[in-house]
Amino acid sequence: MATNIDYEYEEILNKVKGASLEQRRGELEVQLGEARLEGDSKRVNEIEAAMAEVQAEIKPTIISEIDYPPPFNEAAYYGLAGEIVKSMEPHSESDPAALLLNLLTAFGNVIGQGSYFMVGAVKHCLKIFAVFVGDSAKGRKGDSWPPIRSMFESTDPEWAQRRIQTGLSSGEGVIYHVRDERYKKVPDKQSGIVEEVLDDEGVTDKRLLIIEGEFAQTLKVLSRETNTLSPVIRNSWDTGNLQTLTKNSPVRATGAHISIIGHITRRELLKALNETESGNGFANRFLWLSVRRSKCLPFGGEFEQIDIDQLTNKLSEAIDFAKQDREIKWAEETKELWALIYPELSEGRPGIIGAITARAEAQVTRLACIYALLDRSVVIKPSHLKAALAVWTYCEASVKYIFQNVVGDPLANKIIGALSTRPQGIKKSEIHNELGNNYSGDRLNDALEELKGAGLVDKRTIKTTGRPSEIWYLVKHHTN
Repeated sequence: MATNIDYEYEEILNKVKGASLEQRRGELEVQLGEARLEGDSKRVNEIEAAMAEVQAEIKPTIISEIDYPPPFNEAAYYGLAGEIVKSMEPHSESDPAALLLNLLTAFGNVIGQGSYFMVGAVKHCLKIFAVFVGDSAKGRKGDSWPPIRSMFESTDPEWAQRRIQTGLSSGEGVIYHVRDERYKKVPDKQSGIVEEVLDDEGVTDKRLLIIEGEFAQTLKVLSRETNTLSPVIRNSWDTGNLQTLTKNSPVRATGAHISIIGHITRRELLKALNETESGNGFANRFLWLSVRRSKCLPFGGEFEQIDIDQLTNKLSEAIDFAKQDREIKWAEETKELWALIYPELSEGRPGIIGAITARAEAQVTRLACIYALLDRSVVIKPSHLKAALAVWTYCEASVKYIFQNVVGDPLANKIIGALSTRPQGIKKSEIHNELGNNYSGDRLNDALEELKGAGLVDKRTIKTTGRPSEIWYLVKHHTN
């Protein structure tokens, strides 16, 4: 049997039925203000429920002033990597950028710590961390991996079957898959003499490729106070020497060779990547690539048309070459080009985009080394460096596109995140609620004024029977 609340709730919805979303929300806001003035808590709850239903119909969008990155420069498709990607691309709905970075990342991992590059006294093994960022969940990010994996499975089945894992949930979990052998001290029952005995034989193959299809969950883990994942990931990119400080059961790994491929939507990334991880070096150890569906293939691709055996043989030869212990160096004819571009790559840039692209020179060098090894070369030639630069240029353009509306103040970024889901605007009190009421009024006002001064947000005033209400909105969202 319907209650009075049911009838009143339906009446509220019907009264504004057929109006524009903004008109609906505006009428409900006025009614809500009146109900609050009257102290009618039951009606306040009913109107808030109606407002939530109206809000659910509003499809959030993201403001975009910087255009989506143009496709890779042709230089990125140099050599064997380009040959493989171009053979697969016509038969896949995936973005060629995802196909290429899957290939480069997998190659850098499967070769282990064989070939490397020295920067002063620092040894750089060719570990790549790449995250594919789609504007929606239908960017075909995951579809780009199976055809690449299939090729590597033919060249190194042991690696493909045992050294690829999914999920990034904890630092301890990552270390476990590349852990060193561990001994424990056990007293002899008769003599009492303490001896060391093998407690865990550990993992001898230190290669590990982690595929994280829900990278947003990884970023959520990083926000926990007890998080150990962030330092473990950062050290994985740097040295590969990892450990936890757990007193009772410490876990350690030396010489770990870890690579990461992640998938996330742009909205999830903007919401989950906090200011700390943007600035502490976590984010700039990753290559961030905007990806989207490249084409529509209702009946799938025809991969059987590809001469996969020939390509697999070439890849196998390159892998065998790269697994050998050798240092990769600059070719003499490449040094002039590197000297020319190095100052720009290594120059610090302000803001969050500068923080996320701060390891440009190291990322480019690792990519150039991978292109060289795919060419079975121990020196980086101009073509290898140009290919790496083409990839980096795309990654940098992706970062500018993805993070274009993110500012330096963490609170301001959270406000942008809240407003991005409410295109028609939101009251200041509701912003407080969205942020968990964790900030003072003065602090919130300062952040709003900073955003307003930057031209990212603005406000409009709605008259009520009482005090006028301020509605804050993203500039590009408001159309009236």
